[in-house]
Amino acid sequence: MDNSVRESGQQAIAQCVSNVLRSRRTVRAFKPLPLGRQLVEDILEDAATAPSGANIQPWRVYVVSGAVKDELGAALLAASRAGTVPAPAHFPDPLPDVFRGRLQDFGARYYASLGIDRNDAAARARQSERNLSFFGAPVGLLFSIDRRLKPHSWIDLGLFAQNVMIAAKARGIDTCPQVSFAPFHEVIASHLQMAPEEVTAFGMSMGYGDPDAKVNQTAMPREQVRDFARVVGFPE
Repeated sequence: MDNSVRESGQQAIAQCVSNVLRSRRTVRAFKPLPLGRQLVEDILEDAATAPSGANIQPWRVYVVSGAVKDELGAALLAASRAGTVPAPAHFPDPLPDVFRGRLQDFGARYYASLGIDRNDAAARARQSERNLSFFGAPVGLLFSIDRRLKPHSWIDLGLFAQNVMIAAKARGIDTCPQVSFAPFHEVIASHLQMAPEEVTAFGMSMGYGDPDAKVNQTAMPREQVRDFARVVGFPE
């Protein structure tokens, strides 16, 4: 194989990967179509190629579907309404201005796509509750990690989760990563019989997204490379 053919093949692979990465969206409305167990396990098998420090592979994932998913969702909703879980603490208080601006922009776009006034607390609460039923997706995933590990191992877990989303999207399957599950660890651990040393890091909805749902059509802006990267040492 000469270099031109090899380079052409590599460019095709790069374009394919780029298309998958750029087509991934956080989806919050799903079609009522099932996902087979083997398909989900194939995605996880691909995801498990993620790197980890010293190859300790710290990720754990619990995959729920059918009645198990529905029962878990009902328990989470009951706990939420009873006020028996800690308040979410995803971000520091106060949140630095640059991040607060992006958070506010997200909220404005998100709720507008749902036709919800940002001052309508009841409607916002109802929408937030949909997180706990995996937005109606046929499959839910709960990611956990050993609480004794240090922050760099949480990076490994994030790399694994990103692989899950990309492997799913390559198969035409959509996902929604959700930190909203983290405060419900006690409920989740009880239902899924997690080991005592595990802690719930986040969850994820998985299924075939509904392209007609306005919430799935909302574009979220991304910073340009020049805004987040400092590139030095290259010739001008």
